[in-house]
Amino acid sequence: MYTIGQVSEMFGLPISTLRYYDKEGLFPNMERQSGIRRFSETEIEALRVIECLKASGLEIRDIRQFMVWVTEGPSTYDKRKALFEARREAVETEIEKLQKMLDMVKFKCWYYETAIKDGNEDALNKMLPDSLPPEIQKLYDNAHK
Repeated sequence: MYTIGQVSEMFGLPISTLRYYDKEGLFPNMERQSGIRRFSETEIEALRVIECLKASGLEIRDIRQFMVWVTEGPSTYDKRKALFEARREAVETEIEKLQKMLDMVKFKCWYYETAIKDGNEDALNKMLPDSLPPEIQKLYDNAHK
């Protein structure tokens, strides 16, 4: 069992956030000893899922609904699976956007490294848009699609 302070440190979350999650019903079976919250491994795992769902863009009300489904048992497996499939799609889309940004940043790092080495952009401009070194061309193409 963990105290709220220990969980706060473990996850790097303010205590107020943990209290808010509890108030919102995200820890439906949390034990209390003399009114003090005690986090078990169940709540720790729930918090991992909550933080994952939150980071993936899900709102607290939707996370609360997920937790309700969890307490309802096996009859909600399909709903829970659908929620995670939707989150997977959203995260994959975000990863694609981030990869495109990363490729642009990598391309520009190479571009300016080359311009610094050459003292100008003349040779670079002759290579654009489709005569770049193969590994750089891949970055350029992904960043520009």
